[in-house]
Amino acid sequence: MAKRISLREFQQDLTRRLTEVKTAGRRAGLLAFTAGGDNWLVDLVDAGEIIAAPSLTAVPLTRGWFRGIANVRGNLYSVVDLAAFSGEATTVLNNDARILLIGTRHGLNTALLVSRAQGLRNPDDFEVDDGFIDARPWITGALRDSQGRLWKRLAVRPLLADARFLDAGADLGHREPRTPT
Repeated sequence: MAKRISLREFQQDLTRRLTEVKTAGRRAGLLAFTAGGDNWLVDLVDAGEIIAAPSLTAVPLTRGWFRGIANVRGNLYSVVDLAAFSGEATTVLNNDARILLIGTRHGLNTALLVSRAQGLRNPDDFEVDDGFIDARPWITGALRDSQGRLWKRLAVRPLLADARFLDAGADLGHREPRTPT
């Protein structure tokens, strides 16, 4: 029970801090989270809200990374598993899993399923990793923390405009043709 209370308090505190940073007009911080085996950072101005993963309603004939539809306070959100979208294993829906409501600011009810929220980070606590290269336009580089861990930078607008991200429908064109019986 104590874990539930502390998790709830963490969630409330994180939501309060996100709101304070956005409304105070201070220099934007970073929201840190884990998806699959990768650490990620997203600018707070693009982060949206992060909540415990609700139950998801599966949508037939969609790609494996499209995890379904979530009802968040009466609004429906399409949920994309960031790890699976990035080519890793699908995210396990457990007590640590969260959804990050990334599209609301851009007029889209879209969310990312992530493995774990890591909290808020100060950009000054990171060094740019100049050797990091990734061709995906929605990954805008990488940073290293004081322990040397790599953190990928997620750019929300390019992700939401990515043709692959927008095409959640399963690719059924590669099926073997049916033989008449």
